[in-house]
Amino acid sequence: MILSVNHLEKSFDGETLFSEASFRIDDKDKAAIVGSNGAGKTTLLRIIMGELSADAGEVVISRGKTIGYLSQHQGLSDDCSIYEEIRKAKADVLAMEDSIRALEQRMKGAEGAALSSMMEEYSRLNHEFELKDGYAARSEMTGVLKGMGFSEDEFDKRCGKLSGGQKTRVALAKLLLTRPDCILLDEPTNHLDISSIQWLEGYLRAYPGAVIVVAHDRYFLDRIADKVIEVDGGKVTEYKGNYSAYAALKKRQREDALKAYMNQRQMIRHQEEVIEKLRSFNREKSIKRAESRQKMLDKVKRLDKPAGPADKMVLKLSAHEESGKDVLVIEGLSKAFGDHTLFSDVNIHIRRGERVAIIGDNGTGKTTLLKIITGLADADAGTLTLGSKVEIGYYDQEQQLLTDENTLFEEISDAYPNLTNTTIRNTLASFLFTGDDVFKPVSALSGGERGRLALCKLILSDYNFLILDEPTNHLDMPSKEVLENALSSYEGTLLYVSHDRYFVNQTCTRILELSGEHFTEYLGNYDYYLEKKENMAKPDAASAGKAAQPETASAAGALDWKQQKEEQARKRKHENDIKKTEASIEKLETRSAEIDELLTQEEVFTNVSRLMELNSEKEKLQEELMELMEKWEQLLSEE
Repeated sequence: MILSVNHLEKSFDGETLFSEASFRIDDKDKAAIVGSNGAGKTTLLRIIMGELSADAGEVVISRGKTIGYLSQHQGLSDDCSIYEEIRKAKADVLAMEDSIRALEQRMKGAEGAALSSMMEEYSRLNHEFELKDGYAARSEMTGVLKGMGFSEDEFDKRCGKLSGGQKTRVALAKLLLTRPDCILLDEPTNHLDISSIQWLEGYLRAYPGAVIVVAHDRYFLDRIADKVIEVDGGKVTEYKGNYSAYAALKKRQREDALKAYMNQRQMIRHQEEVIEKLRSFNREKSIKRAESRQKMLDKVKRLDKPAGPADKMVLKLSAHEESGKDVLVIEGLSKAFGDHTLFSDVNIHIRRGERVAIIGDNGTGKTTLLKIITGLADADAGTLTLGSKVEIGYYDQEQQLLTDENTLFEEISDAYPNLTNTTIRNTLASFLFTGDDVFKPVSALSGGERGRLALCKLILSDYNFLILDEPTNHLDMPSKEVLENALSSYEGTLLYVSHDRYFVNQTCTRILELSGEHFTEYLGNYDYYLEKKENMAKPDAASAGKAAQPETASAAGALDWKQQKEEQARKRKHENDIKKTEASIEKLETRSAEIDELLTQEEVFTNVSRLMELNSEKEKLQEELMELMEKWEQLLSEE
């Protein structure tokens, strides 16, 4: 066991966030903490870390166990470079390496007892250095930074010049490198693109310690979690399995609870009718029977109506009028900023009723494409043609057209004067604006709240072509489900950019991936996209600039004889590369073991020059092994 949470209770301003909260985290657990915004997830993490005190209960951390915490706001030294900040995570190992090098220099001129003492210290330091995987430290730092999406030419960039998202990624990289027994992560995917999230998933799944994560990324939780801790309605409940298993079980529990509630209501109504009938006879015997039944009925513990989808606002998107069959035709579109080309010779055809998701790494030009389509940016080349009767509704987090002087209620009622007060309040509530929040001025909203309000306005519109830029940012899971259901039943056309893979999986019919200045098209949802990415051969350079063509299940069968031969040759070369790399790794590991054996021999560890020579060779072997292991992992991932 790493930690145990026992009967925790916490309240703010008289409102109980949770009470009697109990669960435990064992050595290799991967736990997700879920719940709606404001339920107390982050508060629970802060109590575990000792940043907040609980009103009751305790958190017990096993002796000798270390806990690392990534909060939503991490402070870094503005004067340090990214790499200098990362080095702090390995400061003890790097200091040990410096001590070893300094000791080597001193040993060259030492003799007798002094030399013997130095050699003992040298042997001890080397042993501790190896236990801490010191030879791999520098490679690990580079690998984690690259996994977080930083290129090597960015390593010297000062932290003070980084964006908030970049700072969070640096803080996350530092935390991973410290390798605590248990990692606590609060919204770690907020500022990561899809490739970085996938890297983090792999890292956390293979992490030898425990992980506790708060995240709204349901796909991410599905991939890493083996247990779910739910904070809901003041209760903390533990479920086995990933997010999907939890969601399915919760749905069954709600259905069972609702069925029990409805059955009890029916039973109570029946008993009340019988009691009323008996009383109506106005006879002593029937009145006594009625009183007896009433006493029994009064003892029945009334079930509360279970919260859930039955109580959740259902949003319905509708278009004012149907557009033409061809909604958008893009031909030969190109865009660059200075010497940096975002995309070139792009050809996209979107038809009525399609739901198209654009995915790709940060900075590739996805949002720029949306702005070109909506007229907020100009293309360098190419044409863009909208179909007949197409009316665009655009959600852009950076350019929200809201009136600061309005209250939230007025912002909706001014835009949609025909809506009833109840409909406006229910719609705002589905986007997390409840109670007196609806009377707050728009000017008082945070960036995330403004984004939710703008999305709320757009959802109520009657446009027939919706263009959305990261629509699920700042939404909790129930609100995401509301949006997913609304978009899935929307009869208009949808084009959006999103890093939320679960959302993409639920809502899209086609994916456009922007990579290497070009778009590749995949018919289907995100699961299908992943399957095709794993199975399809890489497109050849000659087709890279052509129009994005749909990849269908029959694409492999359409390869001609020559292409099949080329594919077979590619596979054989790939297999040979793996075998050669494995052979090289085995050779280096054998030599490394031989050196370890030599270092235990008296004639070696009493010979300073020979000892230093072997340690130097050992260090070089470790560096080469790390490079070969990275190459081997890359080759396996390309299978």
